[in-house]
Amino acid sequence: MSLYFDSNATTQVHPRVVDAMMPYLTGLWHNPSSGYRAGREVKAAIEKAREQVASLIGANPEEIVFTGCGTESNSMVIKSLAREIGRKSSKVVVSEIEHSAVLRPTEAMAAVGFDVEKVGVHEDGRLDLDQFSEAVDSSKPGFASLMWANNETGVVQPIAEAAEAAKAAGWWVHTDAIQAVGKVPVRVDQVAVDFLSISGHKFHATKGVGALFIRRDTPFEPMIRGGGQESGHRSGTENVPYLVGLGEAAAIMQEEAENGGLDRVAALRDRLETGLGERLNRVEFNGSREHRTGNVAHVSFPGKVAAEMLPQLDAAGLQCSAGSACMTGKNQPSHVQKAMGFSDEKAFSSLRLSLSIFTTEAEVDEAIEILANVLG
Repeated sequence: MSLYFDSNATTQVHPRVVDAMMPYLTGLWHNPSSGYRAGREVKAAIEKAREQVASLIGANPEEIVFTGCGTESNSMVIKSLAREIGRKSSKVVVSEIEHSAVLRPTEAMAAVGFDVEKVGVHEDGRLDLDQFSEAVDSSKPGFASLMWANNETGVVQPIAEAAEAAKAAGWWVHTDAIQAVGKVPVRVDQVAVDFLSISGHKFHATKGVGALFIRRDTPFEPMIRGGGQESGHRSGTENVPYLVGLGEAAAIMQEEAENGGLDRVAALRDRLETGLGERLNRVEFNGSREHRTGNVAHVSFPGKVAAEMLPQLDAAGLQCSAGSACMTGKNQPSHVQKAMGFSDEKAFSSLRLSLSIFTTEAEVDEAIEILANVLG
């Protein structure tokens, strides 16, 4: 069986999540909008899940809207904010390292006349706050969309400082926290963001379910209209088993954070990096050493090519990636790494090794051995 070191692409569904979902795939399959007892029971399960997700990020339950995925959450916010600020005399600021789920929608806005500016990052992958502050224009209505943690490098962004600068200008602030929730502390009661996107399959729920935090009294234009589910923010009959599973995953990750589970993952990441440094002569570790999620090692192997390394590692029993899963098979350097100043050669020689709460010491040691044998 292959070793799995690609948890930023997707995570193993937790057995507790599967167990929580099963009753809503079998006996309690009813429509939560129905007025009879079974429907009310199903509706109560959704509200429990909403409370669990809200608790994980320090929100109020009524501020959580369930969605189909993180990409949908991002698009819902961006389209709503585009309508809110209007096309004329407004401005949008994003960073150069955003996920395509933010870059593509804002590029589409630029194509129809919105003023969209991309701001850079430092060599360590952290947002250039000075450049960001200069880009924010208090004389115009606008919004900023900035990721909380980068999907390729794991670098955690100065989202609190950036949000403070944007809010001082009277702007709305959205954060794509898809790679942060469940990996580092994410608290909307401490950081002044108006919107926050979540994806369940990044922290041991299933694919096909996400959530969106919308701060109370913040204007929002629904992208999907219909029966008025999710307090009118996203219509459509709820995918009850998946929502219940998302809630259970949120509860699990809160337990992990409180009981030292995330620190254990970070220690394993450090063990991996130390082992690679000892076993390989040519290896470079990328991104901020201080500000990063505990589960990602972003590593360059000078003289190697990721497109050649990956199938060799896969054959040897190690699954990892060269960056975002969305970019697999695309023969171009990562826009994230280029923004950090990487040469094409370095960008093409980089791998992302991402761990989860299921990763063990034995697996880390075996991964080091495979990487040393294949790349040494």
